[in-house]
Amino acid sequence: MLRLSVMLALIAALVAAPTVTIAASQESDVMAAVNQFVDGFNRGDQRAATSACAAPASIVDDFPPHEWQGPTACADWYAAYLADAKKEGITDGVVKLGSPWHVMVTGSRAYVVAPATFTYKVHGKPTKEGNAVFTVALQKLGAGWRITGWAWSQH
Repeated sequence: MLRLSVMLALIAALVAAPTVTIAASQESDVMAAVNQFVDGFNRGDQRAATSACAAPASIVDDFPPHEWQGPTACADWYAAYLADAKKEGITDGVVKLGSPWHVMVTGSRAYVVAPATFTYKVHGKPTKEGNAVFTVALQKLGAGWRITGWAWSQH
């Protein structure tokens, strides 16, 4: 009887193991798309950043006009960020994401919430926007995971 229960436990563990591996792989793939956007922004590479986005997408951020929607939302946001940064004297912007609080994958949709820090200079003076939250929605498309929406929230 003991051998049967041990065998059943092993079989149950083996059946569950691929599910954990698949879930971890999907979460890694989702985070790769989020990191592509952030890394592209940090390098000043608009093409790399915006290619992580789906069309259409929706964005909410803390500078005017605060919202961008449609097939060019990510590129429109990037252009608005550059214009606002120039107007405000902001340079050297870098986003750093902390370990995600949530990475949820449901079929071809995903949701990510991560703490974030934005460091930059204002007229040459180092500035830090800490304790921000970066929330991202994604969809798995033919080309892989793409961002369908994101929001930046100061805390």
